[in-house]
Amino acid sequence: MYMSTAEIRSAFLKFFESKGHQIVESSSLVPHNDPTLLFTNAGMNQFKDCFLGAEKRNYTRATTAQRCVRAGGKHNDLENVGFTARHHTFFEMLGNFSFGDYFKHDAIGFAWEFLTEVLQLPQEKLLVTVYETDDEAFDIWNKEMGIPADRIVRIGDKKGGKAYESDNFWTMGDTGPCGPCTEIFYDHGEHIWGGRPGTPEEDGDRFIEIWNNVFMQFNRHADGTMEPLPKPSVDTGMGIERISAIMQGVHSNYEIDVFQTLIKASAEVVGCDDLSNQSLRVIADHIRSCSYLIVDGVMPSNEGRGYVLRRIIRRAVRHGNKVGAKDVFFHKLVGVLADVMGEAGTELKAQQALVEKILRIEEENFGRTLERGMNILNDALDTLKSENKSTLDGETVFKLYDTYGFPADLTNDVARERDFDIDEAGFEKAMEEQRQRAREAGHFGTDYNATIKTEATSDFSGYTATQGHSTVTEIFVEGEASESLSAGDKAIIILSETPFYAESGGQCGDTGVLKTELGSFQVEDTQKLGNAIAHHGVLAEGVLSTGDSVETVVDAERRLATSLNHSATHLLHAALRQVLGTHVAQKGSLVKPEGLRFDFSHLEAVTADELRTVERLVNQQIRTNNDIVTEVTDIESAKQKGAMALFGEKYDDEVRVLSMGDFSVELCGGIHAAHTGDIGLFRITSEGGIAAGIRRIEAVTGEAALDSIEAEQLSHAQKVSDMQAKAKQLDKEIQQLKEKIAVAESANIMGKVQEIKGTKVLIAALEGADNKNLRNMVDDTKNRVGSGVILIANIDNNKVSLIAGVTKDLIGKVKAGELVNMVAQQVGGKGGGRPDMAQAGGTDVEAVPEALKSVQSWLEERL
Repeated sequence: MYMSTAEIRSAFLKFFESKGHQIVESSSLVPHNDPTLLFTNAGMNQFKDCFLGAEKRNYTRATTAQRCVRAGGKHNDLENVGFTARHHTFFEMLGNFSFGDYFKHDAIGFAWEFLTEVLQLPQEKLLVTVYETDDEAFDIWNKEMGIPADRIVRIGDKKGGKAYESDNFWTMGDTGPCGPCTEIFYDHGEHIWGGRPGTPEEDGDRFIEIWNNVFMQFNRHADGTMEPLPKPSVDTGMGIERISAIMQGVHSNYEIDVFQTLIKASAEVVGCDDLSNQSLRVIADHIRSCSYLIVDGVMPSNEGRGYVLRRIIRRAVRHGNKVGAKDVFFHKLVGVLADVMGEAGTELKAQQALVEKILRIEEENFGRTLERGMNILNDALDTLKSENKSTLDGETVFKLYDTYGFPADLTNDVARERDFDIDEAGFEKAMEEQRQRAREAGHFGTDYNATIKTEATSDFSGYTATQGHSTVTEIFVEGEASESLSAGDKAIIILSETPFYAESGGQCGDTGVLKTELGSFQVEDTQKLGNAIAHHGVLAEGVLSTGDSVETVVDAERRLATSLNHSATHLLHAALRQVLGTHVAQKGSLVKPEGLRFDFSHLEAVTADELRTVERLVNQQIRTNNDIVTEVTDIESAKQKGAMALFGEKYDDEVRVLSMGDFSVELCGGIHAAHTGDIGLFRITSEGGIAAGIRRIEAVTGEAALDSIEAEQLSHAQKVSDMQAKAKQLDKEIQQLKEKIAVAESANIMGKVQEIKGTKVLIAALEGADNKNLRNMVDDTKNRVGSGVILIANIDNNKVSLIAGVTKDLIGKVKAGELVNMVAQQVGGKGGGRPDMAQAGGTDVEAVPEALKSVQSWLEERL
């Protein structure tokens, strides 16, 4: 019976829904609050705390079609992608889960019913494995399901002295939930090479695992101890690509409908006619992981998850170039992928433009260095061949990485195609600090159990109150449970009920005080701890014990300021989407009393005009003073209302929908203002990039916004004052320089001094001199000659300025005012002044030479 991949996905979810399971959406590929994982790589990741008993949900049975990536860290299939029939960077894991509800009997029964009745697989084609000591699972298969003993294989940790991958004991990592498992294999037939599970030939392709039932019984700690879980649970996984291959009558995952569509589209965009080319497989696989990683907030970068994404993109681009791509091509496959994924492509369709743009930019950037890097690599490999060597040295591998952006595994791909190895150890040594960026960002090995675990549940009353009464249920000091506290002790307090908001959704935790008859506990922060709310702080005075009654008092003023900023982030988000486009999506936020920080997806810097428009839109909504309405509803109803989910948040089936008129409708569990007008005023204080494709806006509201405006005005006024003072100082310095220039000029024209009847006379014409300094020039010249007559004409901007000076001993014979007026009349002007100093002006520049000649005869008559 042929079934498309989309039909299988739907049939699986509907089957388990009919068995009382809640259909839960695929979680983000970036694990939520789990430092042990680089990427979500199994369906159970989002339920980890449920298996540990640290999180309670309103259902005990769940089913998902979880998107997964295995391309970094412990589960890394990147090198095998495109070269085997079943390795992928991205895959979908169909799963059904029981959190302390059903166990082995039902899990095995559900699996068998779905495979043999819904999918109608022939029973004789199926073979099962169990953990070697799990007699219970063996008996269920043999006695209840009727599977012959010779088709049930016991698999232990070791077989025949060799360790096998299929040891039938499943663990997520070095720590965390784990337990024995039973697997179901499909027999493709004798014509395919390979042996039964547990044999040396098990790596062949004849027997393919299609279903894995993990019986969660233990929690493994860092020291290797196995702690029984509170309630045995079930984690099931079935790779949709593998079961699709069986249902579509093909042997390789790359032959199923999804991949065939992507391979044909890849061939078309790169111009390759050979649909069997392995490079097309690589491209078809990689477009899936790259697109969905970007949808879930990962951007190409040089560290952590972003670097893994960059490696996958570059590997795809290199394979495209290998089969003839002449131009950027990778981003052209996003739309095809969104269509072929069916219902699982909804989120991708919504962000298609953003994904395409990021992939195109990344490919263009890599394309600038690809050709040169490939030439260097091929030259190096040619040299190895001529020298009859088989290993490329680590220094060359590092150079290609460091200078040309070639990840080591991409270099290894090229080398392997030409039958060469690379010196991985040498590369690792040369890379040093950069090696850390190419791995797992260095911080993904944290012990999952290195946190406090509590069974307690706290009822939250903070949506409607900032004060109340409660009872202390648990106390923790330095991670250990305690019965009481003394003054000065730092601790974590768990209450039965509390109005204190625990940090979530970017909103910071509340502060305040827990009062008792004997003392008070200062709450410095509030955090979530499983289903409990943890009050972090110090006992300021008195004593405090479990069972004590306390008065809970939240710092209401701080809470109010925080809530105003939180509401403003929702308005900001909506405004950004209106101004910049619907590709904008929240990628993180921090809401504090002092202000807000909002991270969002956008590839270019936001212009000043765009920022002003966003700011105006938000303030317009504030002035509209819409009621901020909160409605608790189911997730499907929320989606129908158009509510947006926020990045990085987990939502139960019952959610809070926050509406601000028609302008903003989002899912949010935070504390908010009652009306948009309560925000008062919104002001953006900064905008900038924090990562490739991610921008950050910082802003303030209310009093803080007014303070920001006042501070800016004061700063502006101070800048103006400083500029004025500086201008005055510069004017003073300029004047001093002009005076020095005038003195120097007067010294230069001393060479023009002549004698008329024994009296020293200076008659000079200047061009472009500073008229304000002509008097200084005359005074300086009088001092130099001791006794004499001076007349200077300065031509500037087609105007004539005249100045005359006479030493006091000659005033009886010559008066400066008469002299300057005589000359001025000849150049179209007039003037006068004191007998010892006089000035005049004129407009006839051409007449100046003749006018100055007349001075000599005029003086001869009077001296």
